[in-house]
Amino acid sequence: MTATEERTYTSDEMMSIAAARALSSGQRCFVGIGLPSTAANLARRTHAPDLVLVYESGTLGSKPGRLPASIGDGILAETADAVISVPEVFNYWLQPGRIDVGFLGAAQLDRFGNINTTVIGADYEHPKVRLPGAGGAPEIAASCREVYVVVRQSKRSFVDRVDFVTSFGHGRGKGDREKLGLRGAGPTLVITDLGVFRPAPDTSELVLTEVHEGVTVEQVREATGWDLKVSPELSATPPPTETELATLRELKAA
Repeated sequence: MTATEERTYTSDEMMSIAAARALSSGQRCFVGIGLPSTAANLARRTHAPDLVLVYESGTLGSKPGRLPASIGDGILAETADAVISVPEVFNYWLQPGRIDVGFLGAAQLDRFGNINTTVIGADYEHPKVRLPGAGGAPEIAASCREVYVVVRQSKRSFVDRVDFVTSFGHGRGKGDREKLGLRGAGPTLVITDLGVFRPAPDTSELVLTEVHEGVTVEQVREATGWDLKVSPELSATPPPTETELATLRELKAA
């Protein structure tokens, strides 16, 4: 994109579309509310019609015509292939490793993909901000075959070390998940409004692998709370197609 060209989409739209592209038809996806739900529903409406959406409330194969307001939104049950109990979702589907991808958001994310959605501040009893909490996210992070995280990026959200580990990523580096006996691979992909990150094979530290159109590496570094490493094979995220944009806007307007 040149200086004279005008971008026809927002950074949030690029983030949602990039996240949706990471999902494939036929996958079983455990979906968090908010940005993950937007991306997962967009994927199902575009290139991945057979993507199976699983929500924590016990809905399997939901096909909502609009974005659900919460995991208890009736549209999830009304459009599901099956509705089961919450214990069954966790005990039968999640913990044995039957879910391919867990799609999560974060208030804070650190260099090793650990997620905080509990408190901001060092004092748990008297935090600067008390967040919504864990929900099912710790189990999702522990047991899904892999985890994708979608989050708006700034130095407040991309921190060197999270104030509280709500959902375990890669701990303090490679091998920490195995030490705890966690089943899943943990965060394998992080998508923000600036770019895409993947864990380095030798350290599990997040590395910048893609930048979105119009974004520079320096901009990404300025929004990161640690000394960010950049892949030598850094690429540019393809811009949204007209179909992707139209479908996303229709979904959000419904």
